[in-house]
Amino acid sequence: MNTSHQMANPDAGLLEKIFTVPTSKAFTRWVGVINFWILISCLSLAGETVEPYATEHANTFKLIEYFAVFFFTIDYLGNLYFAKDRVKYFFSFWGLVDLISILPSYLMLMNLTALQGSKVFRVLRVVRVLRVLKMARIALQALQHKVESSNPILTNLKIYFIALFSVIMISSTLMYYVEGNLYSPEAMAKGQAAFDAELKINPLPADAPPGAEKFVPVDPISGNPIPEDKRFYTSIPAAMWWCIVTLTTTGYGDMFPLTFGGRLIAGITMLFGLVLFGILLNIVGKTIMVLLFGESLTDDNSAPATREAILKMMVQRQWISEHRAYELELMSEEEIKKNCTNL
Repeated sequence: MNTSHQMANPDAGLLEKIFTVPTSKAFTRWVGVINFWILISCLSLAGETVEPYATEHANTFKLIEYFAVFFFTIDYLGNLYFAKDRVKYFFSFWGLVDLISILPSYLMLMNLTALQGSKVFRVLRVVRVLRVLKMARIALQALQHKVESSNPILTNLKIYFIALFSVIMISSTLMYYVEGNLYSPEAMAKGQAAFDAELKINPLPADAPPGAEKFVPVDPISGNPIPEDKRFYTSIPAAMWWCIVTLTTTGYGDMFPLTFGGRLIAGITMLFGLVLFGILLNIVGKTIMVLLFGESLTDDNSAPATREAILKMMVQRQWISEHRAYELELMSEEEIKKNCTNL
């Protein structure tokens, strides 16, 4: 899964092939393991927000998180160790995604007193969802290194659904923590206790309306109150329903945010919905053209092949050896021109 490599060394060992040879079985199997734990960890993250399951199965959720972080740690260290430029990989976007996928769990595992109950601790829980981007990166890398695809339409559909799942998971989690956290059981209990203490000092007037003694959460930015019948995002799965409706209809449906942060997330989600809808239309259009009009799946106007693709084709046709292809991959253009007569 390391994007900093060029053509992998054909003499690489098993461990190196797992992280550097996208065409090897070891690489494919490891990708399957990582994708499995990404999916399980994301579903576990969503389940942690649903009561009473969160309390009843707290140990199960923790165990899932420990197993997932174990595999993600191996993946990160392997990518870092076999990277061509380790410093560049460490500070690259995908390197930071790999790091973020494990760092919050280790910080929470340390159970730091300064983080418990603080905003920093809640942020650490939120950023765990970014590990879903690892799945998107793996899909893009697999597409990049695949020289010949038996069914490009099927490959595009896989990437589309991975992108859809990533948007749903990230948007739903952000909506739950940005708006839903304002009326979570813990927030409501804390707010009610503070409101009761204030009422002891400044009692309500005799003509106060019924229910005035109940705490009502407000948007910290706009100051707008959030009434009880508008508190929709009580869990990540509940926010997922909102996200699916928003992505497919470019509207709010039966659930809508009231806070400034929630509306900002909703606006970005709708924009992603338009992008995903355009991608899906493109895939469906190509499928119809192939099935009804017999068009070819290959694109005659495709971009020129990369050096890596050309060398792989030459190896497949046995024009050159794998070792020779590896040497050519490391050469500059001038060196290739000087040595082309030796092929």
